[in-house]
Formats: sequence, structure tokens, C-alpha cells
Amino acid sequence: MKLLKSLLIFQCLFSFIQGQTGEITFNVVAVNSSSNLPLFICGNHKNLADWNPGLVSLNQVSDSLWIIGLTFPINSVIEYKFTRGSWDTEPVDDTGNPFSNFTLTVTNDTVIFHRFEHWNKKVNPAENTITGTIIHHEAQKYRNLLPRDVHVWLPPGYDNQPDRHYPVLYMHDGQNLFNARTASFGNEWRIDEIADSLIQAGRIEPLIIVGIDNTNQRTEEYSLTETGNNYQHFVIDELKPFIDKKYRTIPDREHTAVGGSSLGGLIAFIFAWDYDQIFSKAICMSPAFKIEEFDIVTPIQEYIGPQKDIRLYIDNGGIELEQLLQPGIFEMLETLNKQGYQQNTDYLWVNDPTAEHSEKAWSKRLPLALTFLFGK
Repeated sequence: MKLLKSLLIFQCLFSFIQGQTGEITFNVVAVNSSSNLPLFICGNHKNLADWNPGLVSLNQVSDSLWIIGLTFPINSVIEYKFTRGSWDTEPVDDTGNPFSNFTLTVTNDTVIFHRFEHWNKKVNPAENTITGTIIHHEAQKYRNLLPRDVHVWLPPGYDNQPDRHYPVLYMHDGQNLFNARTASFGNEWRIDEIADSLIQAGRIEPLIIVGIDNTNQRTEEYSLTETGNNYQHFVIDELKPFIDKKYRTIPDREHTAVGGSSLGGLIAFIFAWDYDQIFSKAICMSPAFKIEEFDIVTPIQEYIGPQKDIRLYIDNGGIELEQLLQPGIFEMLETLNKQGYQQNTDYLWVNDPTAEHSEKAWSKRLPLALTFLFGK
């Protein structure tokens, strides 16, 4: 009876702590930039507009001081950045490079101070960093999802070999893949340049890459929610049949892969695991397997069916948010081992302890991911 009472007290205390929130007050000194421009904050939480760079504005209290107070659940990990309304107007460091995502674990009410002296100059709209042929399909709609653009990259030689068909890699966060001008943080994956180089060098098979833009509902779309379920059916029931009909694909599971990073890495794993009759491969970079409210590890631990015929590329860095993702990744790797999956055969795990949570880091590891899954 005493043990039961203690457990009940602990459960109530845990539930109480879980329900608590902390207010984070952001104080930003913005100099060497027009005081007439608004200042915005965005990040990986709905209170931070799910990375929309021009939605949550700070309050201006002087020519150079801006303040906003936002609440978050205790123990949540937030990433955030500031802009003057778009990704081409964010603050930069002394060398002209945008700052990496700021990271904070919410433990109590906290006051945060930032000072920015240099600002990014707007990218020339005529400039882009695209290599090869990309076809854009704008404002694709499905059920209750927000519309999004879809970008299709065609491999070199596609137009010159009309009888050839190609594997397809479906990638989440499509606006960050091909072009720095459209990338959320001004840095792209360079997946077009990297794939082109690997194909030209004969290291991987030519493939079609489909970039699916995210929306303001990214968190819900890339997780186990009703919106996430709708997103999965959009890709499987609407987008894939469209791509297979319009382009010369090899539509079977053996030649169909999916990939992404962070929550995009989480949903990529979910696609491969839950729809292995459609996808046989997945790229899961810095995946949020088990952190805060996200947990795909437990369902895999409870799985009792036959081993799935899938190949997984999994990686992560070692700085800031990457350290917080590490326990969930270790737990997933241990779970895959217990399920009978062989490292370096069924899955490949790569760790770069010097890497942060960013497009630049994922771009650096991308050649290995593509070679593991599509190598000759």
C-alpha cells in the first residue's frame, strides 16, 4: 500500500511538472538597421510560428531595443532565429554569415539577451544556385492540408534517354534542398549539385529527386498526428501517383525512397516503416526519434511482426540540439539491433560530433547517404 501511494504521488507530481510552463522574455538590441522595420522571431514551436520568418513580431520599446515574452512547456527544447520579416533579412555575424539556430531548454522563467550589429543584404532575385533541370508544381492541395509547392529535379541525361526510367527519392522540407534563395535559413542542402556530381562520377545510379515544401503546419505534418496522417496520404495517394504518371519513374518499392532531417527525418522513418510496401529506403538525418512529445522508438520496440525489408541511413551531429537528440537515436539503434537489423547492411549510422543542427551539416553528410542507398 505504501508503494502504491508513493507511485501515485510521483505520478501526480510528474503530471504537475509536465503541465508547467516557463515564460521566456527575449530582449534584442538591433543596431545598424532601420528602426522602422519590424523585428520577428521564429522557431521550432507553434508559439514561434513553426519557422515562419515574418509572423511573430517583437515589441519595439526604443530605437534599438525590442522585447517579447513567450511561454513554452517546461523541459521543452526550442530553436529560434530573428529576422526583419524574411530569411534574406536576418542578422549575420562579423563574417557575413547567418547565425546558427539559437537553442534553449526551458527550465523556468528566463530573460534572454541578444545584440545584432550586422544584417544580411537581400539576395538578388535573379540569382539562384540551381544545378540541372528542376520543374516546379505550385500550390499542390490535399484534404485539410495547406497548399505547398513540389519541385522535381531530373538527373543529367533525362531528356536524351527517352526510354530510360529512374528511381525516385522523395524529400521533405523541399524549399531547403536546391536553392539558397528559397531556403528557410539561407543555406541549402545542395542536393542537386551533390547528386549531379555523384551521378557524373558513376558513384550512384541516376535518380529523380522530388522536393516537397513544408508549410506553417510542419510540426504537425511531420509527426504522429491527424495532420501528419493526412500528409502521409497526400504523398502516397496523391503525389506519388502523379509523379509516376508524369515522369519516367521506376515505381516499385525497390526504387522508391524517402528522406529528411530533424522532424523530416522522423517522418521519413515513419514512411519507410509504416509503408514498406511503397518505400524500401529512407534517409533520416538528425532524426527526432524520441524527444519531448515525439516518440517513434516505443512503437518499434513493441513491433512483433516480420522484419521489414528496408535500408536506413541514420546520422546526427554533436552540438547543442544534436546532443539532445542523441539519446533517442541511441535507443532507436539499439531497438533496430534487437529487431535483427544489421549495422552497415540494413542500416548505416554516421555521427559527426563537431556538427550542428543545420542544412550545411546535412549537406556535408549527404554524399554518404546517397551512396549508401543508391550506390552502384
